[in-house]
Amino acid sequence: MSGHYEFVAVGAKQSRSIKVFTFAATAEQVLATCEISRVGRTAQGELFGFQRPQIAGHIQEIRDYLSSAAAVLPNAIVVGFLGGVRVKPQGGGVFRLTVSTTSGKPGFVVDGQQRLTALSQAELKGFQVFVSCVLCDSEEELRRQFILINNTRPLPKSLIYELLPEVDALPKRLTSRAFAAGLTERLNYTPKSTLVGLIHMHTNPDGVIKDTSLQKVIMNSADSGALREHTNASTREDFGFELLNNFYGAVADTFSEAWSGHTPKTSRLVHGAGVVAMGYVMETLFSRSGTTSRRRFAKGLEPLRRHVAWTSGRWSFPDGSVLPWNEVENTPRQIQRLSLYLVSVAKRSESSVRKSGRR
Repeated sequence: MSGHYEFVAVGAKQSRSIKVFTFAATAEQVLATCEISRVGRTAQGELFGFQRPQIAGHIQEIRDYLSSAAAVLPNAIVVGFLGGVRVKPQGGGVFRLTVSTTSGKPGFVVDGQQRLTALSQAELKGFQVFVSCVLCDSEEELRRQFILINNTRPLPKSLIYELLPEVDALPKRLTSRAFAAGLTERLNYTPKSTLVGLIHMHTNPDGVIKDTSLQKVIMNSADSGALREHTNASTREDFGFELLNNFYGAVADTFSEAWSGHTPKTSRLVHGAGVVAMGYVMETLFSRSGTTSRRRFAKGLEPLRRHVAWTSGRWSFPDGSVLPWNEVENTPRQIQRLSLYLVSVAKRSESSVRKSGRR
């Protein structure tokens, strides 16, 4: 039938609310019923899709393999359908699936896009692959399946993290990252943000500050800093936005020569080590004043100007060690050393201000 595709499938008894089937199909049939939805954002900054770009080298390797007479692809392509599928039991765990494309393709490729693309380019007549399909009730459920299926595969972590805020009911280990990713997204795409467009994300590859670095700042704060103290869940993200927006705005004001127009290679301030270390300075300044004022943050940062080597010179640490400015790396040990140094300078300066005020 035109606009309809039928498959004989085996059903699996798994979730009560989600139906799972497996059937055999050609690449042409899969692509006729399913989209490969690449992740991106609308002009308004709204997220759509979830698949990473094609990897040409990987696809070519699969195509070369498929050219051999003994080629097999035993791993199933995983797809999700949002409506458009009629299920008719045939008995014995067998079902007939009728997929309608009269209103567009109802399916989306969740896993196996590289194999599917290679197979379609190889143009092997009648070559079938196994297809595991999930019938989803919502786009959120489709995203959830994508995240949970691909989180153990070597997908870019930035892509996984960027999708997390769009999904509920995730494993506990991902919930704190989801909050951090959502706040990072807001900081990157809100026009009034001091970090707008500066954060390197899967959908913003031109950004200079790694999203994972800023997420680490947020998670540290949520674990033992200002965000942990802010217990009102309904306003927590708003508070976090105000906190980071004003602090990194003050950082940009105070160290403008090391901030504007720089990359991690030319300035350790926008490097992962600098971003995370300055997050601890933010916590120190906030804990002493209790304010998120950009002006107050800038005042607390000013004494650091004489002690930093963001773009040139050397770092002279309290333990007597000296490092060229660009040898501070984004490793736990180096971040800890830089953080302790900057926090100690900030605390000494704050203490001096207090003593001066009492005289």
